[in-house]
Amino acid sequence: MPRTITVGLDGSPESRAAAEWAAREAKLRGLSVKLVQVWEPVPVPMAQAPLLRAETQQHWTERVPRETAEGLRLRHPGVEVSTEHITGRPAEALVRAAQDADLLVLGSRGLGGLGGFLVGSVGLAVVASAERPVVLVRAGEQATDEHETDTAGIPSTAAPFRPVVLGLDIGRPDEALIGFAFDAAARHNAPLHAVHGWNPPPYYAYGTALEPAVEREMAKGDALMVTEVLRPWRQKFPDVEVVERSHYGSPSRLLIDASREASLVVVGRRIRRGALGAHIGPITHAVLHHATAPVAVIAHD
Repeated sequence: MPRTITVGLDGSPESRAAAEWAAREAKLRGLSVKLVQVWEPVPVPMAQAPLLRAETQQHWTERVPRETAEGLRLRHPGVEVSTEHITGRPAEALVRAAQDADLLVLGSRGLGGLGGFLVGSVGLAVVASAERPVVLVRAGEQATDEHETDTAGIPSTAAPFRPVVLGLDIGRPDEALIGFAFDAAARHNAPLHAVHGWNPPPYYAYGTALEPAVEREMAKGDALMVTEVLRPWRQKFPDVEVVERSHYGSPSRLLIDASREASLVVVGRRIRRGALGAHIGPITHAVLHHATAPVAVIAHD
């Protein structure tokens, strides 16, 4: 079975931006792109309404995917693009469609400026349950947004890629998460910024300030742990420039700030199969809603 990048397509500007991002990434990885359009059945009375007649359904299920695929082939020569129509609940259908994909890419509306994403219920449900890497791309995302400005200060795809930002948990580091980030940095010939945020232990709660000497020792210890966690990955990817950023403060805030200069932010989601169901986690949830670069969520045990 050919390796693919699957894209959830609904005709919206954000899903078209996701398709463009997927095509650029597919060309870099030597993969094909599959555009998946999900049609959710509606009750009979609604289906008989003028706006939901047969020709309307045909437009969304045939014309939108066809025209999007044609545009991708034109703008990204050499990338194989296919389309697939599925009927069902969007989140469940997209997760099933991406089971054998390298990546699942979804669009998310931008809030403007530095406001970040507006992640809808479908996007959150997919992220919470998919076991394949999921990338969220905001509306308006352009190829030049992934690159530094050129020597004249003009955005250009000829300029180097902006850094890949990795949200690193040194207490429970995961190989799938770290490996994805290093691989992305290597493929884009981009630096990797490993970001770790740390907070004081519980007995410093309720606003008790850290003594400067204690804060320095904690910072030093955490920085050393970051170095140790990344040491084997530096050896595996010797050509990737790695910047270690271990700071006191909220991990989600540090990642959101770092996203403003990033081409991609990589965060994790622990797979939970218990009675409580799927869970994203507070840091990843915050990054999804407020990062200003595409966000890759890697599910791991």
